[in-house]
Amino acid sequence: MARFDPVEGLLPALRTMPEYQALEDLDEVAARYGVDPADVIKIDGNENPFGPSPRALDALRRVDYHVEWYGDDEQTALRAALAGRLGVPAACVVAGAGSDELIEQVFRMYLGAGETIVTVSPTFGMYAFDAGLHGTRVMDVPLRDDWSIDGDALVEAARGAKAVFIASPNNPTGGLLPEALADRLLESRALLVVDEAYIEFSGARSLAARAAAEEGLLVLRTLSKWGGLAGLRVGYGVMSPRMADLFRRAKQPYNVNVAAEAAAIASIADAAILDERARIIVGERERVTRELARLEWIDPAPSHANFVLMRLTRGDGRTVRDALRRRGIFTRYFEAPRLRRHLRISIAKPEQNDRVIAAIREIGEELAHG
Repeated sequence: MARFDPVEGLLPALRTMPEYQALEDLDEVAARYGVDPADVIKIDGNENPFGPSPRALDALRRVDYHVEWYGDDEQTALRAALAGRLGVPAACVVAGAGSDELIEQVFRMYLGAGETIVTVSPTFGMYAFDAGLHGTRVMDVPLRDDWSIDGDALVEAARGAKAVFIASPNNPTGGLLPEALADRLLESRALLVVDEAYIEFSGARSLAARAAAEEGLLVLRTLSKWGGLAGLRVGYGVMSPRMADLFRRAKQPYNVNVAAEAAAIASIADAAILDERARIIVGERERVTRELARLEWIDPAPSHANFVLMRLTRGDGRTVRDALRRRGIFTRYFEAPRLRRHLRISIAKPEQNDRVIAAIREIGEELAHG
């Protein structure tokens, strides 16, 4: 008797879905390139080089939260802390196991097979990944050559779509969504999902307060970048009270674990330290951008995030990435055709950035005379 076939049993949308390109394991890559993991400068994942705040670390060391018990499914204390940070009602906040979980929940609640979302490429890969999981069509409106948004084309595409996903600042280009364009997109009647994972490094006004007061706008935030909690997976969404109520009813129960919740609440209490670290990262981003721009073969894109996308006129992205890996510096290379002559580098601590700049300068000399 034939048994269940796990391939034949797949939903049709999953049979041809491409794999999400996650980061490679640090130890495995270090071994492959013959470098000591302890000496690696990891600037491939846009993580915070300073790590969690002191209070968050203290919360993680404590054992007075009961890991043998389920946490608060209503996320009462966490939502109150996040709401206080943003100046919005707690009824407008929903937390998730990373903002990735909330992105997927948008698809589960509103987007099914045959429906359409709009994105602007290149951008964060989870939007298209989740669309593939759910059989949702992706209508892409490519960014212009200078990485700006084609507003008219985007609004036109939104009129025929169920939702629009925009990262602001955008990953990997670092650009912002103009608020006037957000107004036009909201008028299209599509759900506008604005992913503000890097907003703390931008100096731009968040749309979170508007999302709490207006239907049709959902703002996603995370503690992975500003809070240095990427490994704990804590994200949150800000939306109207009606939508937030639906999200809380439809989410997975106990989706934020108790250790992550404790660290997140402590991080909010340590906001002054985290904001100061963000200011240091922004200053370093500007310094690194200036230094890279002095190299005739590097064209760094203006960035409002904690990373810089640089275009290369010597070699290609993979060649330079590998040359940096041999020096113990791990950067992000993308296979997308428009990005093959690019690398994205996260901003590290000042002394690490010095090493990165020196390595890039050295590699440029090797390519010029190689």
